[in-house]
Amino acid sequence: MEYREIGKTGLKVSALSFGASSLGGVFHEVSERQAVEAVFTAVEKGMNFIDVSPYYGHYKAETVLGKALKEIPREKYYLSTKVGRYGKDGVNTWDYSGRRATESVYESMERLNIEHIDIINVHDIEFADLNQVVNETLPALVELKKKGVVSFVGITDLQLENLKWVVEHSAAGTIDSVLNFCHYCINDDKLVDFLDFFEQRNIGVINASPLAMGLLSERGVPDWHPAPKSLVEVCQKAAKHCKSKNYPIEKLAIQYSVGNKRIATTLFSSTKSENIEKNINWISEPIDRQLLAEVQDIIGNQHRVSWANS
Repeated sequence: MEYREIGKTGLKVSALSFGASSLGGVFHEVSERQAVEAVFTAVEKGMNFIDVSPYYGHYKAETVLGKALKEIPREKYYLSTKVGRYGKDGVNTWDYSGRRATESVYESMERLNIEHIDIINVHDIEFADLNQVVNETLPALVELKKKGVVSFVGITDLQLENLKWVVEHSAAGTIDSVLNFCHYCINDDKLVDFLDFFEQRNIGVINASPLAMGLLSERGVPDWHPAPKSLVEVCQKAAKHCKSKNYPIEKLAIQYSVGNKRIATTLFSSTKSENIEKNINWISEPIDRQLLAEVQDIIGNQHRVSWANS
């Protein structure tokens, strides 16, 4: 496993890391025992960065992850969680106030059975008043950083322009990392356009969803996927092409996303230990660049076609 530093934090994390969203049953119902075993496998196989949120499964992902973390030495992993986006009884809620952000950090630590958070993020800032994020949410998290409750502060969003705006309007050194999803995968590499901006400010970049939330998979997208039909269709065509070459599109997608060394880590989520081991093995192999070019040709004018968050 290759390890890269997140910006200037000193945190050297695995190039492929464990996204814990699936532990909350975000994609399908999961066995808690199986989910806990998946966390054990990820850490044992060298994934030393774990990302979660109280929003995933409306607190369930943090709770299940916490059961696993009780059995893992703290020095074996770095932990990232979030504030701002929540939910209860199946209803999504948002609260980016400084007071709620502070409360949320302590609540997360209790669920996770830890006493310190390595990176605390403002979650999906496009749902917030960006001025509130700059003037209230982030300052509250910086206070926790000063107290040693958290080590570093980050922001996350689908929309790269929002991440850039908040960085530009925050005091230098406020933001240590950004987490963006679905913009460094085979069908959309828009994140590349923003790497210089973040690097010049010593901000680490975390990538998520290398399969574009299922677009780049043989199984295909779930019903709720927000991508336009035209993009879904070309990705399905690309998946069939890869299958005809006995090279799963999931393998190509993971290899592609992990391959950019300017990105500290790419988050992948699964509750199955065998999937985690398979993905780790895939990134140790060289990517088939001819097949990559063929897939990109199939995607064609749907390249960088995106969608709104939900």
